[in-house]
Amino acid sequence: MAAHLSYGRVNLNILREAARKELREFLDKCSGSKAIVWDEYLTGPFGLIAQYSLLKEHEVEKMFTLKSGRLPSADVKNIIFFVRPRLELMDIIAENVFSEDKLHSSREFHILFVPRRSMLCEQRLKEQGVLGSFINIDEYILDLIPYDGDLLSMEYESAFRECYLENDQTSLYHTAKGLMTLQALYGTIPQIYGKGECARHVANMMLRMKREFAGSQNQILPVFDTLLLLDRNVDLLTPLATQLTYEGLIDEIYGINNGYVKLPPEKFAQKKQGEASKDLPTEPKKLQLNSAEELYAEIRDKNFNAVGAALSKKAKIISAAFEERHNAKTVGEIKQFVSQLPHMQAARSSLANHTSIAELIKDITSTNLYLSLVSASEAFFDNLTVEQEFMTGVDTDKVNTYIEDCIAQKDPLIKILRLVCMQSVCNNGLKQKVFDYYKREILQTYGYEHILTLNNLEKGGLLKPQTSSRNNYPTIRKTLKLWMEDANEQNPNDISYVYSGYAPLSIRLTQVLARPGWRSIEEVLKMLPGPHFEERQQLPAGLHKKRQQGENRTTLVFFLGGVTYAEIAALRFLSQMEDSGMEYIIATTKLINGTTWIKSLMDRPECQTP
Repeated sequence: MAAHLSYGRVNLNILREAARKELREFLDKCSGSKAIVWDEYLTGPFGLIAQYSLLKEHEVEKMFTLKSGRLPSADVKNIIFFVRPRLELMDIIAENVFSEDKLHSSREFHILFVPRRSMLCEQRLKEQGVLGSFINIDEYILDLIPYDGDLLSMEYESAFRECYLENDQTSLYHTAKGLMTLQALYGTIPQIYGKGECARHVANMMLRMKREFAGSQNQILPVFDTLLLLDRNVDLLTPLATQLTYEGLIDEIYGINNGYVKLPPEKFAQKKQGEASKDLPTEPKKLQLNSAEELYAEIRDKNFNAVGAALSKKAKIISAAFEERHNAKTVGEIKQFVSQLPHMQAARSSLANHTSIAELIKDITSTNLYLSLVSASEAFFDNLTVEQEFMTGVDTDKVNTYIEDCIAQKDPLIKILRLVCMQSVCNNGLKQKVFDYYKREILQTYGYEHILTLNNLEKGGLLKPQTSSRNNYPTIRKTLKLWMEDANEQNPNDISYVYSGYAPLSIRLTQVLARPGWRSIEEVLKMLPGPHFEERQQLPAGLHKKRQQGENRTTLVFFLGGVTYAEIAALRFLSQMEDSGMEYIIATTKLINGTTWIKSLMDRPECQTP
């Protein structure tokens, strides 16, 4: 089921299996038939660890979503609540337990906190008078979830907000614990580098945890050579920019959640001749996206402008493979063709799906300058032009007319906030009168309740008035070559292809660390927020790797506060470069894009239009 997790340099299936083993052990503690009541947010991440079949093997007969009122009827002995440690969820659980107690006194209740138990939550259950009803109160430590052969995520959506707005370091503790679990399975990581305040905290916690377990030496040969911890606030610009890789655009436009995307069904309908259009499906088409699908693994990290050619090449290969049947003369040849048929049919279906997705994206992104411009694609193109002007330092110190027009047309607020924040980041803060003007226009157009959101963005460093007259961004841009003219989108030779010209700052830092090292950019590192540091962890004798000739080193890059699919594509590109000598595994607190990131910093984001 998860074979694609073991294809890469590091077998991430080991981590998945360890998580499954713990889940089985907990389920076996509750003997007899079971119903699981899910905190809805956990169903996606859990789906990546265990399918329903595994739960069924351990006598799970029913599954419900946690909601207030009475639980649906189920003829089971055990009711298990799988929840995040949130106080508001405890009140719903108390309501559920009360309504059940009146009906079924013989039922046993259990609660599983993910990823940690919480004294506050248990106290709330006690106040509600239901704590005594629970036979088992346990925690299930699901910190790092394998998403793909080179990608791990904690799916901790509020990590950035907690760290930078609320000064709450809970997510950093979970990160450190997750990294300790990783080291227990894959060996101690000898070198740790980091940039940013949060990175420093995580490294300190890891070193402290290691000292606390000083008696037990980890005897596993290290799989990772280096760990790089990067704070999201070291590079606030990259997530605000529109991603231009295939996977990045799917996420920007439709949103990828726990490896799945929901798409408009029209393009996927199998129309037969003469069939009336009234029978077209209305349910969104749900597709799983990961490297288990050969074609997706091949095209997902390409710039979208290179996807059409790749799909057309694949179509020719598949068509030629099907034509082979005419050449099969002998029984042996026919048998061989038939044995390949399931794989060929899967490839054809995969091609049809991705051609449909590419058409959906093209409708939004491409403009034909010779015909009347379609409004959606015109808006996309104009938006992109303004983003690229900001990235190259054009007119970042004055009110932007495009942003003014968008506010006047009452475009979605998140679109406005992404652009205004981007202008602020590229100018090291906005001039006071520009800052006040944008603030006033946004509040008068979208409502004064958004003053809280603007305040949050200011606190997080995304939107702020200029405090010093010096703007360091042009220096950082030039020194790290963040803007590359004429980026080659078809056959890239630099990471800047993922944003058609802009090289993500976070990935440039990663690239420079590998070669020639951060000492060469000491001045730029000082301009970026937070300390930079290096730590070494002692390995037991005999565990030092003897590197083979030409063997690549492996670096785990951990983004604290979120990472975008375009950054992941850039790291994969670096892994595949022949002369890089480095392979990257990516870990993060959350997979994000500009929209989901800004939403996580908003107050009452549910009031927003998408």
